[in-house]
Amino acid sequence: MSLWTADQAVAATGGRAQGDWAVGGVSIDTRTLEKGDLFVALKDVRDGHEFVAQALANGAGAALVSRIPEGVEADAPLLIVDDVLGGLEALGAAARARTRAKVIGITGSVGKTSTKEMLLAMLAPQGRTHASVDSYNNHWGVPLTLARMPADTEYAIIEMGMNHPGEILPLTMLARPHAALITTVAAAHLEAFDNITGIALEKASIFDSLPFGAPAVYNADVETSAILAAKTLDKRLHGIAFGVHGFDWKLKDLSIQGDTTVVQAEHDDTPLLFKLATPGRHFAMNALGALAIVQAIGADLAQAVAALGRWTPYKGRGVREVIHLDPIDVHETLSLIDDSYNANPTSMAASLEVLAGAKTTDGVGRKGKGRRIAFLGDMKELGPEAVALHAGLAHLEATQTLDVIHCVGPLMRALYDLLPDHQRGDWYETSAEMCEGLRQKLDAGDVVLAKGSLSMKLGLIVDAIRKMGHPVTEL
Repeated sequence: MSLWTADQAVAATGGRAQGDWAVGGVSIDTRTLEKGDLFVALKDVRDGHEFVAQALANGAGAALVSRIPEGVEADAPLLIVDDVLGGLEALGAAARARTRAKVIGITGSVGKTSTKEMLLAMLAPQGRTHASVDSYNNHWGVPLTLARMPADTEYAIIEMGMNHPGEILPLTMLARPHAALITTVAAAHLEAFDNITGIALEKASIFDSLPFGAPAVYNADVETSAILAAKTLDKRLHGIAFGVHGFDWKLKDLSIQGDTTVVQAEHDDTPLLFKLATPGRHFAMNALGALAIVQAIGADLAQAVAALGRWTPYKGRGVREVIHLDPIDVHETLSLIDDSYNANPTSMAASLEVLAGAKTTDGVGRKGKGRRIAFLGDMKELGPEAVALHAGLAHLEATQTLDVIHCVGPLMRALYDLLPDHQRGDWYETSAEMCEGLRQKLDAGDVVLAKGSLSMKLGLIVDAIRKMGHPVTEL
């Protein structure tokens, strides 16, 4: 069954089709394009029209364009519209209009993607489930996710992000979710807002498109929770609060047992016990919000809890790996926590807490004593308080328990200069420089965390550590 026929795409966009084609997917990148996809020639650093010929040669079923590009046959399979992004949005709107799926919207300063992946794991066994890929959550990502949604989808999970004021509302109006979740509100993208109140108001706008009485799930533990609660009342929604201070879903107790997080919660005075196959209080909080959504949309809670126990973090967002440093001695290993995709003060504190609680291994390696080692990169878009927020990491209890901290970037210099001598590792401007001599900084028995904003390229350090041996994903 095709995703879009030429006639359907024309009806959705008001464009003009060349050829009688049908496509099974939608792509904006020739590197990930699959045979039979509709290639969307968006304009960014380069104009996507430059890649249409390549996309068609690689098997694209058609291309969404605003003109016939150079090097493309005059009768090539095309959907020609006035504006390519507008055409993609129109496809997304049409896909949303034709589906009978229960649509879930997710936003938050931290935890959007992890929570989306949790929901995907919980709902996929209960029905045909469609979700945002990676972190496709902006003005491109949301219409792309919707345009990719099969008509027979039963559950749709749409992630929505922002960098500036006014970005969430058009996304939620396009997605028109039946239920929405705000994972948390934190000091992220502060340079675009006057204060965290502005961030809370922006996040709360995801509720603006919900129908009367719809579930609006929010984190009751954040300092701006009153703003989120007020929005649910103003819009006459069914506000559902979760967290330690949650009125509806309350976190009662949490324990980390090795690589497992055991959570005791309560829903409407009914005890709830669930496990996560990964350590971290922040993951437990995300899971609690996700379970609230599952119950609110009428899915099976017991099935969801069982599936949640098999979920593991997404690449670059806290996934744990064992790195074998010796091809013969199976005990010569270190543990790597890859959280290199993004960072802000809240997520950084959560990751440092996970590292502080991690179990090292003694009696192996050169030193014979395992260490907790952090590679920390700059947290971007924090505005005038950026230096102070980086320096503040030094005062966290979790930070003070670590053995060695290496820092990357000019902002992380503020933390580096406050570290005591016994904790202070190396400081470099870039991750590439930190990779030099990396093997000498690490040893068997260590647990190693890499975290920073994406632009700091902590992934280079992660990849360099992986190349020290053959990684095996922890069970």
